[in-house]
Amino acid sequence: MNTRKRPRQKTAMELEQDRTKSIAKLSPDIKSKIGQQLRIMHEEVVCQGVPDRFVEILRGLDGNDDGDHDDDPASGRRGLAQDQ
Repeated sequence: MNTRKRPRQKTAMELEQDRTKSIAKLSPDIKSKIGQQLRIMHEEVVCQGVPDRFVEILRGLDGNDDGDHDDDPASGRRGLAQDQ
């Protein structure tokens, strides 16, 4: 007869703790540099604007598919094609 006990399975919390123990820690300097690079990349993406095809799709969904409107005076909204 086998009197050995089976090892108990780890809980989700224990598995998460094991996973985080093996992750390398980053110094504040490295975190700062990553943050700077992410901000630069974000600004580049924001400056690209919305592609014309997406503007057409959004206007179609709003029911404004009757031409290029930069502003909609009835709603007081700025047009999608206008740079921000």
